[in-house]
Amino acid sequence: MKGELRSIVGPNGAGKTTLFNLITANLKPSAGRMFFKGRDITNLSPEKICRMGISRKFQTPSVFTNLTVSENILTAGYGKLGMSSILFRRIEKSDLERVPLILETINLVQKRDQPARHLSHGERQWLEIGMILATQPALMLLDEPTAGMTPAETMETARLIRGISRNLTIVVIEHDLKFLREIGEKVTVMHNGSILAEGTFEEIERNDDVRRVYIGRE
Repeated sequence: MKGELRSIVGPNGAGKTTLFNLITANLKPSAGRMFFKGRDITNLSPEKICRMGISRKFQTPSVFTNLTVSENILTAGYGKLGMSSILFRRIEKSDLERVPLILETINLVQKRDQPARHLSHGERQWLEIGMILATQPALMLLDEPTAGMTPAETMETARLIRGISRNLTIVVIEHDLKFLREIGEKVTVMHNGSILAEGTFEEIERNDDVRRVYIGRE
């Protein structure tokens, strides 16, 4: 639903990343249709889906390592534009004003002028979330956003996601149960490509079927 923070969990091979690949047109469905805001997006290209307001973060952070943190965010903000618009468009005041707001959100204000290659792994993950925010999405898809993070970075990421979820819809794929407990909200458990259970984290934690196929393996 609009404005919802939804977590998707399940054992390896459950179909979690495949779901994201279908939504963002990295894969095409063999059957069925997909709709976003009432519009059929089944046959749209990845760039058209992005321009509709669906942005995705992959498991491994993809940032421009030779650009500064601020430049990464500014560049990402052009993601919805066509190539000709990017080449001939002047940097607008509104573009520049949005950068410090995003830097504050992702807690990288102090590193705004540093090349991204100097950031820690966790900071690169946060920067990529900031780059997604720069595209002004309506739906943000986060695929294992805490992969490779320290416990402290994981808790900071939970705080970050809770904060930005006030203004947009977020779907998170994650294996870290402590992280899921921190972000709360609704949880969908997938198994063998289907939905096994849905509910709050506490309800999912008590579900015998979930414990059998997922939590029991963790």
